[in-house]
Amino acid sequence: MMNPHPLILSLDISGRPVAWLNWQHAACLYVREQVVWTIGDAIYTLHGGINQQTKQRSSLEIHSIISVRGSRSKYLYDLVPNLNNRELFQRDNNTCLYCGQAFPNSQLTRDHIIPTSQGGKDNWENVVSACRHCNQKKGGRTPEQANMPLLAVPFVPNHAEYLILANRHILADQMAFLQAHVPKRLQ
Repeated sequence: MMNPHPLILSLDISGRPVAWLNWQHAACLYVREQVVWTIGDAIYTLHGGINQQTKQRSSLEIHSIISVRGSRSKYLYDLVPNLNNRELFQRDNNTCLYCGQAFPNSQLTRDHIIPTSQGGKDNWENVVSACRHCNQKKGGRTPEQANMPLLAVPFVPNHAEYLILANRHILADQMAFLQAHVPKRLQ
């Protein structure tokens, strides 16, 4: 089902992805003349009142990707995205990284490669998606101790990857733009 209100991808002035915005926030940026350039399709057209002199109705087209004044994103690329199960499961493509089978979120768990009981951290590089069966089988052991090798190496998503993980309804032009900012290791 198509999302009735897709989000707008905002970029900094140099074209780096920054955040998802709702159409109302994007409209405010247009009106305040903070939008420097746009790409992608116009996905919303807002209609205003009728000009008394010209008898023309005002309208505002909002594009799916907008570049906004400022340089907020120079710091975003150094930040590690927050780790939560939804984005973790999406990073791992809803696949148990022990048995290789795909599962819905409700049947996946967060597994610590080096268990916290052995000093492992709760961070992107030390967690993977695991089905309940594999997580229980592995228990409080490392993959080597449990003789359960990992099928993929966990990684910290960069900011563009995190934006992909954070939005369930990305438009085609937005996905193409974000994929251009994903490291080649994943393409």
